[in-house]
Amino acid sequence: MTALPPLNALRCFEVAGRLGSITSAAEELSVTPAAISRQIRLLEEHLGLKLFLRQHRRIVLTSMGAAYHADIARCFGGLQRATSELGERSRRRQFVIKAPHSVAMRWLLPRLSGFHRQYPDIDVKLHTAVDAPDFEREEVDAGICMGDGRWRGLVSYKLMVNELLPVCVPGKCARLRTPADLKGEILLHTLARPDYWEIWLQAAGLTDIDVTRGLRYESSALAYEAALEGYGVAIAQKPLVQKELDEGRLVAPFDLTVDLGAQSYYFVLPPEDYRRPSAELTQFRAWAASCAI
Repeated sequence: MTALPPLNALRCFEVAGRLGSITSAAEELSVTPAAISRQIRLLEEHLGLKLFLRQHRRIVLTSMGAAYHADIARCFGGLQRATSELGERSRRRQFVIKAPHSVAMRWLLPRLSGFHRQYPDIDVKLHTAVDAPDFEREEVDAGICMGDGRWRGLVSYKLMVNELLPVCVPGKCARLRTPADLKGEILLHTLARPDYWEIWLQAAGLTDIDVTRGLRYESSALAYEAALEGYGVAIAQKPLVQKELDEGRLVAPFDLTVDLGAQSYYFVLPPEDYRRPSAELTQFRAWAASCAI
């Protein structure tokens, strides 16, 4: 069969199947129950299949009708999203990016002014959360995530490597000649990444430094602020402190950096068959990639 059924019949079928009632479907579509029944009958004749079982005061999808309804519902959902997004784009050029708090505050926000200077008519909104975007349930257009790039149902582009290194203020750096000198320093930890110091120290060949001591902070951003205040030595994700390293406000006392590999940063999008990225979002992804070089 190649001929498509009438769109009106499909719409009536989708609503009636979702609500399980001819009367309720008629109310939602502002037509008579007889009109809904007629359209469903027309669709069944077109397909040569029974889609519903009629019961007292209700209708129930057949097994084949239920499978067909699931596909049709996704199609109408896609049409609704496309129409909504078209209307949104016609009103203003904007999109929403979801990113972990530390990435948003320490990497993205300091650079956004450059994007706005280059594209003054595009508005970027930020939502912060650690988990990957759920494009089915959240009003977000893209995300920045940490992981291995394999998120089921998402398209990912590697944005930047994630390297660990100790950082501190210049005044502390003078007495840190080798990694072993960390024994006499206060270590600054992040509760969300409790193993980062251990990972770096193992790479440095040090097993006799007590990684349980020191000060702990809820987020990386707070740990880095503590390092900037001179409270101790923080174990940092290099991309998130690059600005302070370039300015000399923080220094890396040792040459050793540890590439976290499977914990790199990626720019993630929904598949194009679900939601095609706008031209503005494509420009933003290219700009973000240029900032990570």
